[in-house]
Amino acid sequence: MSTDEWARAPKVFTGRRWLFPSALVHELDPDAAASGRRPRRTARDWVVDFFCFLLAVLIGLLSADSMRQEDLPDGYAALDQALGALACGAVWLRRRWPVGLAVALVPVAFLSNTAGGAGVVALFTLAVHRPLRYVAWAGGASVALVPVFFWLRPDPDVPYVVAVASGVLLTAAMVGWGMFVRSKRQLVLSLRDRARHAETEARLRAEQAQRLAREAIAREMHDVLAHRLTLLSVHAGALEFRPDAPREEVARAAGVIRESAHEALQDLREIIGVLRAGEADEPPGGRPQPTLAALDALVAECREAGMNVALDHRVADPAAVPASVGRTAYRIAQEALTNARKHAPGTDVTVRLAGTPGDGLTVTVTNPAPSSEVPPVPGSGQGLIGLTERASLAGGHLEHGTRPDGGFEVRGWLPWPRT
Repeated sequence: MSTDEWARAPKVFTGRRWLFPSALVHELDPDAAASGRRPRRTARDWVVDFFCFLLAVLIGLLSADSMRQEDLPDGYAALDQALGALACGAVWLRRRWPVGLAVALVPVAFLSNTAGGAGVVALFTLAVHRPLRYVAWAGGASVALVPVFFWLRPDPDVPYVVAVASGVLLTAAMVGWGMFVRSKRQLVLSLRDRARHAETEARLRAEQAQRLAREAIAREMHDVLAHRLTLLSVHAGALEFRPDAPREEVARAAGVIRESAHEALQDLREIIGVLRAGEADEPPGGRPQPTLAALDALVAECREAGMNVALDHRVADPAAVPASVGRTAYRIAQEALTNARKHAPGTDVTVRLAGTPGDGLTVTVTNPAPSSEVPPVPGSGQGLIGLTERASLAGGHLEHGTRPDGGFEVRGWLPWPRT
């Protein structure tokens, strides 16, 4: 699965649903959110709704008991209790219509003392499920009507100021509690989103690292196989154009072809093994990657293939060169020798190597212009482009181009830090 498919794939809610509010489960479960269905009450919702209903009923009963001390018109007490009963029953609709219920119970709670508990529960529900602007309007209207309510229907046992303050504090407490619950749910959702984004970014980083590793392996494949296959091409061409060569030269060329084919296949197996293992540097169980110490063997191999190669080695202790620097220097020399064999066959090639810790390591490969015109080779320059990037990633640089005498020069510098 790609990163985009994984990011779009629904993350199934695996928690215990009955312990969570239905609104939170609905947000955490993409299947439920995408279906457009209304959240179904969980076991926790039923318990909370039942206690909210009991709270509204209890406050209504206490208010109905205090109404005996009020001097009310005939029939008003029955109307008050009827409105209170309807308001308590409407508490079960608080999850479906939180805004409508809260707005409707503001005037009902003003007319009916027994509906006060249901009005407080509705404000709490509104603060839990809706943004602050809805709560501000409904809560502000309720608080504004509290002084008017106790002015029209004073409590003979409680002073007016105390009654108003108690009503305002109760409304503010319920609204504040609801906003606190809402903020906790939003925190859970934001943490869920951050976790998903972190997982997506981790997968993106992993895919990017894998892509970079595969690109490095592709460059390694070009550096290794181009050298081997060029040897095969040179000796196969010699056999083709000189069928009357002595048996010793034919045998030697066939041996070089066989050895180069064997080495190319072995290098290809190692690179494929790295691709399968998902690691870019040292293939498990494979041969060690060539470093600066293998440069002499590379030059000897080119000489055996018929090239005229001169090695000017001025590094006192090649083993002291860091492995990554030595490996890059080896690849630069290998690619330059391969290009000289393809584009300037028969010329004298000079490889110079110099450097000290702190000053860096310099690799220079030069060759004069070929004595005759050489047919163009497809894909020319791709290896040097890859080596330029490789040297840049190692902290150095690579320069290449035609010299004034018509020859070609490849010059690379790599950092060699002091130990």
